[in-house]
Amino acid sequence: MTAMTNKQNSAPQRFLTGITTTGTPHLGNYVGSIRPSVAASTGVGAESFYFLADYHALIKCDEPARIQQSTLEIAASWLAAGLDPERVTFYRQSDIPEIPELTWLLTCVTAKGVLNRAHAYKASVDKNTAAGNDPDADVSAGLFMYPVLMGADILMFKAHHVPVGRDQIQHIEMARDMAQRFNHLYGEHFVLPQALIEESVALLPGLDGRKMSKSYDNTIPLFTPREQLKKLIAGIVTDSRAPGEPKEVDGSALFQIYQAFASDQETTDLRKAYADGIGWGEAKQLLFERIDREVAPMRARYQALLQDPAKIESILLAGAEKARKLALPFIRDLRHAVGLRPLASRQAPASPQRIAKTVLPVFKQYREADGRFHFKLLDAQGRLLLQSLGFDSPRDAAQAVKMLQTQGAAALAGLQSRLEPVADETSLALASALQQLTEPGPETGQ
Repeated sequence: MTAMTNKQNSAPQRFLTGITTTGTPHLGNYVGSIRPSVAASTGVGAESFYFLADYHALIKCDEPARIQQSTLEIAASWLAAGLDPERVTFYRQSDIPEIPELTWLLTCVTAKGVLNRAHAYKASVDKNTAAGNDPDADVSAGLFMYPVLMGADILMFKAHHVPVGRDQIQHIEMARDMAQRFNHLYGEHFVLPQALIEESVALLPGLDGRKMSKSYDNTIPLFTPREQLKKLIAGIVTDSRAPGEPKEVDGSALFQIYQAFASDQETTDLRKAYADGIGWGEAKQLLFERIDREVAPMRARYQALLQDPAKIESILLAGAEKARKLALPFIRDLRHAVGLRPLASRQAPASPQRIAKTVLPVFKQYREADGRFHFKLLDAQGRLLLQSLGFDSPRDAAQAVKMLQTQGAAALAGLQSRLEPVADETSLALASALQQLTEPGPETGQ
């Protein structure tokens, strides 16, 4: 994480996470977001922000009743799991009008090329291309702009840590890029967030072994009745090995789900049972009992909360009021920073010396969700000039960067197979940037 001033280091660390309100909370939501969020909210010296991402829901769902019901169910799930609204800031995204305003401010400093590489957008384009359709068929501007809205959610409250699944790391990296670009243009306003991942439960498998997701219809609802929970667990896909035959834990959805709920000792015991040939029926019964032991006490609280939506509404509105006490003065500062100011408060233009200051282009290296390593080159204004394909190791990516830094444009030919194509309108700027890096003038600096 980027170094902070002493004042920032002494300030409480802020954690922020949200869940999109498009369906009933499932076990994956619980172990990947709800449970670690509740645990983090009890930490000393931490400020926690939890929100219902109902603006995000509009991107993928056009059923108003479903969004409303999901908002109720997710709020009830968090509260039933032990979230204390007195200790945290718990709110509904759409109750904070400063968030869409910040989204627009960030849109104006975010390069389209960055959004072109967002996983969700690329997946839609790839699907359309494979089907022989227009690449952007049925792709809404909302889907394309999703990373900017997520960036606004995070940056509005200056979150230091954002608990996410591994598939969401890219969005945190994008939020950091937006913050850096804005800070470069308008002064230090945003904190650079960091993804916080619990490796063992980041992506919980569903009934069919794929990531547990409403999109795949392979979820186990968090507060489903006891008998239905048992039935769903019995339907988890396993292989054909009979009782007595040793079984592999690697790739076993049943084992991975158990591990997300069990203690280290319980996990070790089941691993041994797999090696000893435990039957799948017995293993599923162990999983059912372990999950139900944790979930059952919360199930009654959840049902009681669903019967009192007015209470949940009151809690959310109180949380929104708390959140807006931070958001409103911050958006005022940002409006002033970008020049949206009362006309009577005009300031003198920046001095010629400041305008003339040159900043070098910069390489950034990072790791994508697939585990491969990438780099990109940004100019002094944060515009993307060059983007690499994936490397197997950080050393390989670093060596490619070193070649570009020392050889300049001459290295491009040798690295052509490891780079994304450069647009014609970018090629001159790229050549100029590489020359700056290889032959910096006496007045340049980073």
